[in-house]
Amino acid sequence: MNIRTPRRAFALAILAAACLPAAAAETVSRAEDREEVAVTIYNDSLALIKEVRRIPFERGANSIALRDVSAKMRPETASLRALGGGSLRLIEQNFDFDLLTPQKLLEKYVGRSVTVIKTNPATGAETREPAEVLATNGGVVLKYADRIETGVPGRIAYGSIPPNLRDRPTLVVQLESTASGRQPAELSYLSGGLSWRADYVAELAGDESKLDLAGWVTLTNQSGASYGSARLQLVAGDVNRVRDEMRTQQFAAKAVAPAPAVEMAREQLFEYHLYSLNRPTTILDNQTKQVALLSAAAVPVRKEYRLAGQDWYYRGAQSDLGRQHKVAVFVEFDNKGGELGVPLPKGIVRVYKKDSRGNGLFIGEDRIDHTAKNEVVRLKLGDAFDVKASRKQTSFRKVADKVYESAFSIELSNAKDLPVTVKVVEPVPGDWEMVSESQKHAKGDAHSAVWLVNVPAQGKATLDYSVRMRW
Repeated sequence: MNIRTPRRAFALAILAAACLPAAAAETVSRAEDREEVAVTIYNDSLALIKEVRRIPFERGANSIALRDVSAKMRPETASLRALGGGSLRLIEQNFDFDLLTPQKLLEKYVGRSVTVIKTNPATGAETREPAEVLATNGGVVLKYADRIETGVPGRIAYGSIPPNLRDRPTLVVQLESTASGRQPAELSYLSGGLSWRADYVAELAGDESKLDLAGWVTLTNQSGASYGSARLQLVAGDVNRVRDEMRTQQFAAKAVAPAPAVEMAREQLFEYHLYSLNRPTTILDNQTKQVALLSAAAVPVRKEYRLAGQDWYYRGAQSDLGRQHKVAVFVEFDNKGGELGVPLPKGIVRVYKKDSRGNGLFIGEDRIDHTAKNEVVRLKLGDAFDVKASRKQTSFRKVADKVYESAFSIELSNAKDLPVTVKVVEPVPGDWEMVSESQKHAKGDAHSAVWLVNVPAQGKATLDYSVRMRW
């Protein structure tokens, strides 16, 4: 039996350790190493970041600490690849986002020794005493040579910063390189914290027949990193994603009145639309930036007064329909011709109109979805002040098994000095037919009847009808 003495075993351990490859010293890459930056932002708090950095590699094992990356990086999507003559083989990567703070530093020293520095308030003399940090839960527990104390009676001095505690988010990549020297490498990853949306400002003409439209891209960066001189691209469309715990940020955008010059090029990408800024831009952390998207003048617009009913009105005898009903006001225009006829990303359209003194006043806003070329943009701006409606059910009876007949009278009043036309839309349930009506209706779809009722200035108009339903 070969029995090794402790001294011989220790010597063999030292020899074995010497034969192992030495751990690679950490190489730090910062924002100054960037040669190119490209940021592609999607609607739902998601962005694709691509950077080209010139990094000094050693042949063989490397530990690369990539700083100035997004704090909301999705590390499972990170990729680093060589663009020069060599190749990289990834071994391991870690995203360190446990950031350096006084409390975090204290927590990392649990079970370790620190130096407590106290100052005599009378003499100003300092005393230093070593202590072991026992706990930091709800306070600090320190163990001195002869006692245990809670709280910190002075300053705490630490010997060093733990390697897994960093002052900013850092992606640490362990890899093998086939070449040495400073080489370009591309880092790409998906990140949260960057979002964009379109904001539109429309000015309605005095006669309300046309409007001027200005479109802006409003993007917000709360990713924890800045991107200098970046190529910016925006993807409009609903990209399918496997949902995780990332939250969608909502940001308010300020209204901008002047019509901008068009700065973004458009192209189709798969089933989405891609908008590219034609110049580099810097996207700072905790910044909201606006970029001109489109501009169109004298767009023909249609105004509509609309009274919409409810299908439950027709399902029984109703006794409380005589109250005043609000008449909604819409404007709509066609996304075609002239300076329009381009894909409009979803966003909010804010509409203004000048008063008699030339002051632009806000008259309403509405949200639009992604709108393709040649589609109709329809905006609800509010409810009419001078146009009202009242409704009453004049009869309800059962005609046969599952067959009912209901009659209504709708009175429309107009306090304006000009006549108006009100579009009355009634959703009728079941299989139905019009029995009688004071004005001919049109079918909006299989389940609605539509009337265009002219109401004279300073006057009233009444719509009477009876409908038979089977359900």
